[in-house]
Amino acid sequence: MFSNLSIGRKISLGFAIVILATIVAFFITNSTFETSRSINDQITKNHNPSIAKLEELKLLIVRSKMLINNWVYQATPPEFEDKVALNNLTDSEFPALKLEIEGLATTWEDTARTDLDSLFISIGDLWALHSFIKQTLNGIESYNDPFNQFSANGMVEEGGEIDMLTDEILVQLNSIIDHKKSRTADITDEMLSQFDLVQLLIINLGIALTLAGIIIAFLTTRTIVSPVRKLRLILLDLSKGIFPKSWIDHRSDEIGEMASALETVVAGLRRTKDFAISVGSGTYDSDYTPLSQQDELGQSLLVMRKNLQEYSEDMEEKVRERTAEVVRQKEEIQKQSEQIAELYEQVKDSILYAKRIQEAILPSKEEINHALKESMVLFRPKDIVSGDFYWFSDKQDKAIIAAADCTGHGVPGALMSMIGSSLLNEIVNEKEITSPAEILLALKQGVIKALNKHPSVNGQTKDGMDIALCSIDKNSRKIHYAGANNPLWLIRNGEIIDYRADRQPVGIYGDNQDTPYTNHELELQKGDTIYIFSDGYADQFGGPNGKKFKYSQFKKLLLSIQERAMDEQREILNSTIEEWMGDEEQIDDILVVGIRF
Repeated sequence: MFSNLSIGRKISLGFAIVILATIVAFFITNSTFETSRSINDQITKNHNPSIAKLEELKLLIVRSKMLINNWVYQATPPEFEDKVALNNLTDSEFPALKLEIEGLATTWEDTARTDLDSLFISIGDLWALHSFIKQTLNGIESYNDPFNQFSANGMVEEGGEIDMLTDEILVQLNSIIDHKKSRTADITDEMLSQFDLVQLLIINLGIALTLAGIIIAFLTTRTIVSPVRKLRLILLDLSKGIFPKSWIDHRSDEIGEMASALETVVAGLRRTKDFAISVGSGTYDSDYTPLSQQDELGQSLLVMRKNLQEYSEDMEEKVRERTAEVVRQKEEIQKQSEQIAELYEQVKDSILYAKRIQEAILPSKEEINHALKESMVLFRPKDIVSGDFYWFSDKQDKAIIAAADCTGHGVPGALMSMIGSSLLNEIVNEKEITSPAEILLALKQGVIKALNKHPSVNGQTKDGMDIALCSIDKNSRKIHYAGANNPLWLIRNGEIIDYRADRQPVGIYGDNQDTPYTNHELELQKGDTIYIFSDGYADQFGGPNGKKFKYSQFKKLLLSIQERAMDEQREILNSTIEEWMGDEEQIDDILVVGIRF
């Protein structure tokens, strides 16, 4: 009975089976997608935003630690930008972020909400400690009280109350974040299991359709599939540009009619191919006759031949014009490239020349060792030229040495270092001033004058330098030291004595043009070692976690190498910072000066 059906009915029956199976698959898939959409909404509207806000809170806590450290270690007025930022963080940013997190937490499980409440209590305790420091160091004058400084430093230094509580809060935050991430992963797994179910159902449905298709194929092969397959092979050859060499047998049904029509089309394509080959080879006078006046393809081919002939003639002229233009542009580009290369070499040569000038200004190792028998200098510029510099003068019975860190690094810092070195030569070697405090005051006034800078009510310049300067009496074993932000460390009997610098740079910093520096007098003992340095060594990032080297680790390193000669100390300091940096870039100039007595 199936063989008596027309081709149209046979195809209709096959489509009916496919449509029925498609409807079943649609309903199953739609149900799964609705469930998956609900799960996805939980992830995108609650879990992911919750994790993002918790990460934002984590960054806020880390930033608060940095700002409270700046509050303690930088003697600044209340309107200083870091202090304003810290007040804004605790009074505005945190409350707003807390409200957002609490809003998201309404759908969290009870355990997570309990952990969050505990976290906010800890943060409240942290803000209370911040408040104590803010009240203790509430103005510039409060930094002059040693008790205030001791109390505040103890709270923020490593192991202090604020340091430990901040670390505890970060641990709590990481725990909550990990929990939310784990919960998100569980929900995602649930959604994937739904998709696995759909996949299983679709596979089963596919098997059923395959079996039904086999049955239908068996019934229709003799009447439809075999002739259609032959026709398909002919069409595939035509799609590749291959003309068929054989045809299917003539039939009286729809397939036979299609085969006859296709044979006529192929004959027309053969003629079109021959004509296209002639036109493509530039033979525009080849013979071609359309099948009739209504033959649209044939008439179009004749128009194409005419247009191609005109276009070819026009393109030859345009190619000549464009070639001339390209040659001109190439010559211009080559000229500009040569100018840029020349300018680069000039700039590079200038910087290298500046390096030679700076190296010539710096005191030689032989000059320092002649006056100070056991000494070393570790000097590692970040760029070709350096913003750090060291200076030395041997005045009769006094050796004066300094380690300075100028504003910036590279060319700007190097220019400032040359100003500083020149002024020190004038102050010490020409004016014969040997008191460190007086030298720094004269240096500050000279820097301000050299830069033509004056304090203003609207702001203050930050051009200048941090410096540690020592005057060593070679007869009495006494040292006089003064510092602008840079300290002096004395190592004696396995301990470090830290001589603090004045908290004012050499340059404009508030209304401090005539503010004097403090002289520290040190009575030296045999075997004592002193160090003066810039902040580049301690601030260098590296190590397994990409963190700063820090002053605490710097102190331990210096203590560990005290039995070594000064030249050996320099090599150890250099190799240690090289190993610490690893693949990290050097972020600042590095300068360490050491002297043993």
